Amino acid sequence: MFDSNFSDRETPNLVDYPRSETPTSGIAFNFAKRAFDLVVSTLVLLPLAVLCGIVLLILNPFWNKGPLFFLQERMGRNCEPFTAYKFRSMRPAEKIERSADCPLEEDRITTLGRFLRKSRLDELPQIINVIKGEMSLVGPRPDYIEHARNYLTQVPGYQERHGVRPGISGWAQVELGYIEGTDATRRKVQADLYYIANAGLAMEARIVWKTLAVMLRRGGA
Repeated sequence: MFDSNFSDRETPNLVDYPRSETPTSGIAFNFAKRAFDLVVSTLVLLPLAVLCGIVLLILNPFWNKGPLFFLQERMGRNCEPFTAYKFRSMRPAEKIERSADCPLEEDRITTLGRFLRKSRLDELPQIINVIKGEMSLVGPRPDYIEHARNYLTQVPGYQERHGVRPGISGWAQVELGYIEGTDATRRKVQADLYYIANAGLAMEARIVWKTLAVMLRRGGA
């Protein structure tokens, strides 16, 4: 049922983001954010994930042969490792050999996997991580642990982006898309730090809205 393969997405067009010096988040916002995570994950996303899992389990043998899920160690809050859950979208491989700067292995994406990635439904099982407190619905995207350790030494601000829980979706994802490589990660970090500095209900709502728009038009990668 589980596979530990890692996959990333294409490098987007990159832009610079100014960083506010006056964060808008606080204790009340953080409490409300966590409550929102738990309520939405439990009442909406968990039943949806179960339904998708049942459907995919039926379709998997035809268009996505192999385990339904894959587990991957990623870097979370305070740079601590955790295991992230996803629906598998690529053919299984015995070992992760792709470095942080290697291109996406397009040939390994399955027919069903391509649909999952485009609609971002492959991310749904991460609600388990949200309920466990390892992730939030909105926040910086967590990177594969080995790649993240590399970025810590090469990308300014990379450690600071781990001051909050990572998210299933976030400002960098909806503005830049999914990225790969050290150079592109520098731009992602700028966007993540902008999000952290400007965290608030308006920012959260904007990210949720943009995420839904991407899912509906199948704009994932």
